[in-house]
Amino acid sequence: MHDEVATDKRRPTVNAGGPIYAVSAGHGTLVTLDPATNKTEEIEIPTRAPRAEVPSRFPRPNRPSLHWGEEHLWANPPYNPADPHNPMMDGQGRVWMTSKIRPNANPDWCRSGSSHKYAEWYPLTNSGRQVSIYDPKTKQFTLIDTCYSTHHLQFDNDANGTLYFNELTGPIFGWIDTRVWDQTKDEQKANGWCGQVVDTNGDGKITRPWNQPAGRGGQAAGNDPALDTMVNYNIYGAIPSPVDDSVWGVSERFPGYLVRVIRGDNPPESCRAEVFRVPEPGFDPRGVDIDTNGVVWTALAASSHMASFDRRKCTGVVGRKTDGSECREGWTLYQTKGPKLKGTDIPADFHYYNWVDQHNALGRGENIPVATGSNSDSLLVLDPRTQQWLTLRVPYPLGFYSRGLDGRIDDPRAGWKGRALYANYGTHFVWHIEGGKGTKGKLVKFQLRPDPLAR
Repeated sequence: MHDEVATDKRRPTVNAGGPIYAVSAGHGTLVTLDPATNKTEEIEIPTRAPRAEVPSRFPRPNRPSLHWGEEHLWANPPYNPADPHNPMMDGQGRVWMTSKIRPNANPDWCRSGSSHKYAEWYPLTNSGRQVSIYDPKTKQFTLIDTCYSTHHLQFDNDANGTLYFNELTGPIFGWIDTRVWDQTKDEQKANGWCGQVVDTNGDGKITRPWNQPAGRGGQAAGNDPALDTMVNYNIYGAIPSPVDDSVWGVSERFPGYLVRVIRGDNPPESCRAEVFRVPEPGFDPRGVDIDTNGVVWTALAASSHMASFDRRKCTGVVGRKTDGSECREGWTLYQTKGPKLKGTDIPADFHYYNWVDQHNALGRGENIPVATGSNSDSLLVLDPRTQQWLTLRVPYPLGFYSRGLDGRIDDPRAGWKGRALYANYGTHFVWHIEGGKGTKGKLVKFQLRPDPLAR
């Protein structure tokens, strides 16, 4: 299983006591676990095009596997090429996923010359993954096409229930207006997306033409000071802000960046981007989440920090530079704990992703950030007020390598017994954990007693 979801992040009592959902990328399935009975079910995710026409992300290797010989577990066919990556739940208990529904070439409405207003500004020719929805009430899937590739997804708390996506190997922030989708079932009308254009001329708006995308160092190719400038930071995750109309993502381009796109009141014309570079000694952000005050949190996978960025701390003019050098004062870095790599001050851990407990699902308080200790069999819980870490270790079976996690409140009146975090063994190669070849993935439920004798 790559990622799991237990509830709606905005309202963590949704699906109380219900099944936990996870996605199996290699097998193209949605997997459910009933925590009351331990019963599991694997459900195949459909594709819109015939499976033989949908390219697999996992091509057959040119040499035998040390573990499986000539058997290719993720071949296409016969295995399902849907390639789900990340599930999220809405307020109705429906599970939305990023998955492949067709070949990579985009339909005409996404391309240059289309009458679609977003394609006019940001034409797109390929999409490696799109969207699927599973409704537990009807046990049916619905597929939605997108012009942009999908990777992680996250719901906004706005009135339209906007669902945001990042591309992973591209700079586009995309979204689906779920209210429009539910009312019309028109995927073209429900879809929107924006690139990253920085207001480098400082006039407060974005107009075409603009300077060409920036190079690896953030310097624009063509530097007309009268024009705005497009940048292309590939985005690893997307998280909408609960306090304004912006969406944030992280880029792993060294040393790492936060990219903020403000939609404005008339996207795509009103979309504009801001870029903030991770300060030394931190580098390599992977996860991204946000608290209810609009403070962004990102786990720095390589330097073993949890980093926060509070845009409210920025002084002077912000939003005009493409290299991320603005607002160093917005950053705070918290070093994680653990054994150090020899000759360095860096803990020998790896933080695949992070999550913010906005609603006190664990019982440590609201807006508590949690990083995955993917090299230390743990979840790492930070108290920003005291800068103290709480380590939630999973000692058995060895190899707890979590990617995603979330928290659910089954009964807000039941104290610690009614709250929990959920995370799964997230590596593709589950036979590398204790138990060896053929080992199944597992889900872990975390609960904290207020004291050791609490009942």
